[in-house]
Amino acid sequence: MKRGKNYKEAAAQVDKNKLYDSKEALALACQISKAKFDETIEVHVRLGVDSRHADQQVRGAVVLPNGTGKKVRTLVFAKGDKAKAAEEAGSDYVGAEDLVEKIQKENWFDYDVIIATPDMMGLIGRLGKILGPKGLMPNPKAGTVTMDVAKAVADAKAGKIEYRLDKTNIIHCPVGKVSFGADKLAENFDTLLGAIIKAKPASAKGQYIKSCVIASTMGPGLKVNSAKLG
Repeated sequence: MKRGKNYKEAAAQVDKNKLYDSKEALALACQISKAKFDETIEVHVRLGVDSRHADQQVRGAVVLPNGTGKKVRTLVFAKGDKAKAAEEAGSDYVGAEDLVEKIQKENWFDYDVIIATPDMMGLIGRLGKILGPKGLMPNPKAGTVTMDVAKAVADAKAGKIEYRLDKTNIIHCPVGKVSFGADKLAENFDTLLGAIIKAKPASAKGQYIKSCVIASTMGPGLKVNSAKLG
C-alpha cells in the first residue's frame, strides 16, 4: 500500500519494536496526528478466544466516561408510553411500522444506534438482512433491547460504545478524538479494557489479551504492552 508523506513522517516517530505503555501510546498517537480533521483514536484488541464457539463470544457495551466525541443519532422502535419516554429523552427518531417501511423502501440510514422495546423485535426481525451487516440490529447484551428506552437513549448519547469480536478474534473500538488529549483518552481506554476483561468467557484458556494496538484514523499503529493490561 502506498503511504502519503504525513503517514511516513508519523511512522518514523514510532518504534516498531517497542511495546508502549497504554498512556504513552495514546499521547504519541495524538502527537503524531497530522490530519486536517480531528482524528478518532482507535483501539484494536486481539483476544485468546475462538469466536467460532458460542461459549467464547465476547460482546457487550460500555459508556466511556468522556464520550466518543461523536454526535450520536438514535432511532427507537417503541409504542405508547415507551415511545413518549424515548421522545422526552431526546431520541432523534421514534416510531414503529412507519420506520420499518422507511428503512425497507428508502434504504434509510440517518442514525447511528437503534434501540427497541422487546415487543418490537418481531417487527424489526424483518430488517435483519438490512441492519445485520451494518451492525445496527438491537441486542440485549448491548443494552439496546430494553424496556428502559430513556436510559438507553441517554447512554447512547453520552458515549456508549458496543464491543464485539470480529471473525479474526479482534475487537475494534473508538476511544475518543485526538483533541481529547492523553488523560481523557486514557480514562476511556481503561474503561473499555476493564469491560473487555470482565467479559472474559469462562471457557477461555491461556493468555486472554494477546495483543493491543492503538492508532489514529490516518496514523500508524502503536503496539501496547498487553502483559500490563490483564
